[in-house]
Amino acid sequence: MAASIEHHQLDLPRFDSPVRLLIVVAPYYKAIAADLVAGAQAVAAQAGAVCDVVQVPGALEIPPAIGLAARHADYHGFVALGCVIRGETTHYDTVCNDSSRGLMELGLQGHAIGNGILTVENVTQAEVRADPAGQNKGGGAAAAALHLIALQRRWTARPAREVLRADHDPVRLAGAIDGGNAV
Repeated sequence: MAASIEHHQLDLPRFDSPVRLLIVVAPYYKAIAADLVAGAQAVAAQAGAVCDVVQVPGALEIPPAIGLAARHADYHGFVALGCVIRGETTHYDTVCNDSSRGLMELGLQGHAIGNGILTVENVTQAEVRADPAGQNKGGGAAAAALHLIALQRRWTARPAREVLRADHDPVRLAGAIDGGNAV
């Protein structure tokens, strides 16, 4: 029973310098999308982040839009928002899996992304999850992006690791790097 399980939420990170988020939303279900955006904007504001919002036609267009923005714009992180409701065909599975996979690939490339694309069975489930006064999954996605930005800044601020010199390389598996004899 999921209702009896207590969920823990991390406190929002604090930032010493400004944070810019891009919210990419697919407003296919307009009321659901509006609630998701409202929740994301409220959480971002609590952390002092500034948000821009762009719309794309559907959930499949969210990862490419984030990829474009990551290459051509100046944002610290991204919030992906939308809703996919199961229908009568396998299109639901394709949209859920491919949008999620696209976001994960972008995240593994080093982009701070909060995934707030709802994948639900019906409109009632979507409404509960999108409601800023309810489960606030839009706010949760913004919080996730903010936490990743905080980690990125913490790790980026660390001094660069000492680079090993070629003559100090303790491991040689297939010969010397400089073309000499194998060790």
